[in-house]
Amino acid sequence: MTRRVLLLQHMDEDSPGRFGDFLRADGFAIDRVLIHRAEPIPSLSAYDFLYVLGGAMDVWQEDEHPWLVAEKAAIREWVERRAKPFLGICLGHQLLAEALGGTVALSGEQEIGVFDISLQAGNAHPIANGLPATARVTQWHHAEVTSPPPDAVIFASSRATKIQAMLVGHCALGLQFHAEWKNEFIASWAGFPSYVAAMEKVLGPEAHARLMVDAATIMPDYHRFARRLYDNLMSMAGVRTEA
Repeated sequence: MTRRVLLLQHMDEDSPGRFGDFLRADGFAIDRVLIHRAEPIPSLSAYDFLYVLGGAMDVWQEDEHPWLVAEKAAIREWVERRAKPFLGICLGHQLLAEALGGTVALSGEQEIGVFDISLQAGNAHPIANGLPATARVTQWHHAEVTSPPPDAVIFASSRATKIQAMLVGHCALGLQFHAEWKNEFIASWAGFPSYVAAMEKVLGPEAHARLMVDAATIMPDYHRFARRLYDNLMSMAGVRTEA
């Protein structure tokens, strides 16, 4: 039987990126739900992996985006009752925190571009097995998790954001940074003037071009870093044993 991923997507042009590549290589089929278009979340019972992408909205905007209520409930059911592997990126990371009892608020400082993160857990925890002490990652966020869910393991931070990565339970992974982005996805933003304008509003002229150059320099290491995270998560979930 084919294993299935439920992908919750919050923007038309978004992509599961390299984690989608990893999942498909492992034999998973990906079912995409454009949740921002009020597409319904199907029964979770048919799925083996829940993957929640980023988005421009905020977790507290339930009046503007009422589908957030059902999404948080689905995440809560997935992690608390089903305990199968979960990956949340940026908004998905924040939704994981709020759904499981943490808090999210506006960041004191936006992070847009390439930034250093520090790995605090080292090899002491399986989720950080084989990860470097520091890594360079791509970011785009204006909100952050300010307190984690109970018993969450916080294993990465940046200068501006204390909770860059966390594990909830034994196989629910939240990443504030965009480890799914690949060069071609970042380059595609040139076709979306609103993206470029939003970046330039914060970072000034030619922000997109600078990000493409900066991101290209880190991609080989970034790919290996993301692959190790994915392998660790799947090993902890009992999906595979090699890592």
